Amino acid sequence: MNAARGGAQLAARAPLRTIRTADLAAVYAHPNQEARALERRGLLHRLSHGVYCAVPAEYDPATWRPTIEAATAGIATALYGDRVPVLTGLTAARVHRALPRSLGVGFVAVPTQRRPVRLVDREGVVRFVARAVADLDAVLVSTDLGPALATTPEQTVLDLGRSDPRGLDLDAQEAIAAMWDGCDAVVLDELADRQRMRSTLVRLRAQR
Repeated sequence: MNAARGGAQLAARAPLRTIRTADLAAVYAHPNQEARALERRGLLHRLSHGVYCAVPAEYDPATWRPTIEAATAGIATALYGDRVPVLTGLTAARVHRALPRSLGVGFVAVPTQRRPVRLVDREGVVRFVARAVADLDAVLVSTDLGPALATTPEQTVLDLGRSDPRGLDLDAQEAIAAMWDGCDAVVLDELADRQRMRSTLVRLRAQR
């Protein structure tokens, strides 16, 4: 196996096909330089400073880029580990197809507070929300980088309702409306009680 192939395969085997340049130190003496070389060869795609994902073989590396939802999941997974981050808020609504418009920001729940990460392949930013991720009601969803965790529709509705108590965020209200009828009422009640969001749920039901 040559060095270039080794680095590309390391990325392709990583969770969400995404790695930090520091991860390439296992293969290269100068990982930053080699990551850029792999990017020029079309084997890696740079998502943010120091974070790359493997380009799927079936796509043209000159034009391909993952969705912002997949990029958000990939970056957070490279930073926190597999199946730790959870796509949340409007980003979770997007992967549940409750919001048709693409957003310039990705929201992901992680165990610790972290500053936003700006994407380098587009105008966009990943925002990290410190949550007790193990307590979130989450489900595996498909992204174009692989399976990632996202909050369930019930959890997403409650989170959006709590973050927008006055109903001023039109994207949040549209997403809530799109998911509401498909939510399990029993699950909503259980989550609201366990996560102290009973007043949020009462308000959301009154608005329907």
